[in-house]
Amino acid sequence: MIYQTLVFDCDGVVLDSNRLKTEAFRIAASPYGTVAADALVAHHVANGGISRFAKFRHFLDAIVPDREGGPDYEALLDAYANAVRRGLRECDIAPGLERLREATAGANWLIVSGGSQEELREVFAERGMTLWFDGGIFGSPDTKDEILARELANGNIKTPALFIGDSTYDYRAASAAGLDFVFATYWTEFEGWHQFTVENDIRTINNLSEVERLAPSM
Repeated sequence: MIYQTLVFDCDGVVLDSNRLKTEAFRIAASPYGTVAADALVAHHVANGGISRFAKFRHFLDAIVPDREGGPDYEALLDAYANAVRRGLRECDIAPGLERLREATAGANWLIVSGGSQEELREVFAERGMTLWFDGGIFGSPDTKDEILARELANGNIKTPALFIGDSTYDYRAASAAGLDFVFATYWTEFEGWHQFTVENDIRTINNLSEVERLAPSM
């Protein structure tokens, strides 16, 4: 099989940014106290791939509904963005990414992330990575389901296509869109990934240098 399109999640797949974003959620929520911040972190880790916008809405509505004079929604978003901005510019890039781009020169590449689209595009431009993703860099506030449906409909994602992710949501979104899926394990924060991938018969890779073996004629 020759994949015409490769779709990548960003955090934990292309960039080693899962841990810094987890810590950013803790920092942003800290004015509400340790218990509330820990609850938000737990919700974040359990819902990998979901946007910060949805997670902070959940935080305010379900974890600290009384607010108690803490920062509002916009202030939480600002605190989070400030905490991750530097880290995204300095964190490691996935080993094997540039080589894979060279090996799949005929394939269309996209980023489909739960991260802020504006933030992603700025970071990828600063790090000289934008041209690798010739199909575009997409993120929230649109959900991954919305992005995949739109890009399939407009012909930007051509099948057969492969989605490389590191969360259960990535798998569900790829499956709903009719894309093949492989789970990248090396930076995931999902502790139950092994059981999940076995139970759902999902292929796994340790790093992106292993993608080529999934489709030798790629």
